[in-house]
Amino acid sequence: MSNTLLAVKVPQLSESVSEATLISWHKQVGDAVVEGENLIDVETDKVVLELPASKSGVLTKIIKGNGEKVASEELIAYIDTAATASPSQSSAQSEVKNTAAAVSPSARKLAHELEVDASQLHGSGRHGLVTKDDVAHATPSPTTSIAASLSVPVGNRLEQRVPMTRIRQRIAERLLQSQQNAAILTTFNEVNMQPVIDLRNRYKDAFEKKHGVKLGFSSFFVKAAVLALQKFPVVNASVDGTDIIYHGYFDIGVAIGSERGLVVPIIRDADKLSLADIEKQIVDFGARAKVGKLTMEELTGGTFSISNGGVFGSMLSTPIINPPQAAILGIHATKDRAVVEDGKIVIRPINYLAVSYDHRIIDGREAVQFLATIKEALEFPGRVLLDL
Repeated sequence: MSNTLLAVKVPQLSESVSEATLISWHKQVGDAVVEGENLIDVETDKVVLELPASKSGVLTKIIKGNGEKVASEELIAYIDTAATASPSQSSAQSEVKNTAAAVSPSARKLAHELEVDASQLHGSGRHGLVTKDDVAHATPSPTTSIAASLSVPVGNRLEQRVPMTRIRQRIAERLLQSQQNAAILTTFNEVNMQPVIDLRNRYKDAFEKKHGVKLGFSSFFVKAAVLALQKFPVVNASVDGTDIIYHGYFDIGVAIGSERGLVVPIIRDADKLSLADIEKQIVDFGARAKVGKLTMEELTGGTFSISNGGVFGSMLSTPIINPPQAAILGIHATKDRAVVEDGKIVIRPINYLAVSYDHRIIDGREAVQFLATIKEALEFPGRVLLDL
């Protein structure tokens, strides 16, 4: 074998990931590749990874194609580092690049999320620019394993069979595992969000100016949860066989919905972070989750999780525990509701909170008091900020 041939291998996967799926090659045999350019997307049950070229050259052979399952460090292709693309090939690539350049930034972002090859679309915008609407109405690229589907006639109607992505399969497995292996109960409480709203309105402009990030509500929920976890350590624990593992740290998973499915990146040592630090991490996680840029390390571990169905308008839910964790906090939409204060009916912005917990190690008394602590922290946010 020529010493100019560079082996392209699957990246080293984590110990908990046994195999991955090749989603879509961005290069074909004969294409020139540039060092650092993404060759193919590799999907595990946790995240989608990019595989960049380690050197420039020409892609001479593809051993594993789209949709095939691969193992850690498995050989999938060869690059000839001494070769150059033929003139015809270079011309074709130039045309593709010119076409890709006529894609608006918003359309390019949506195309990545929907796995549509924007370079193959006819743009409806000025001078043939591919717009966001063009992508939204396009048929997903047949080269991606996620988009592969089978239309089956049922009488005079059609049904479409689409294989689950590895991430979706893993989500299904973990949720089923949680339901089967834990004694899950859920307790509820309501919280008056007016104090947090007032505090946010008072300082949001100064906060954004100083920290470069908007002051949202998520950081208050994370801080309140950490305060309650410190008071009730068993809620921050996990089960390992017949043992209870009490964690001396607070790694909070924040559930984020994406086109590829639900992911739960981890805010490490949340007890040591400021509101600004937490907000920056959540914003960063959300942006990278949409384009599959979260790393496996960021999605691994966690001692407690928070799921915010309120961003989608949910009023109430019973969240499912993320194993091996022992509990999860569900946040919902804040709505003006009639409540009684001092014998009078008043209107307050109310959020219904839910904590699902593993009754094997957490008693109802602890779960109720844990949630009451979160309620108190949110209704008196100054205590959270002052660590009282």
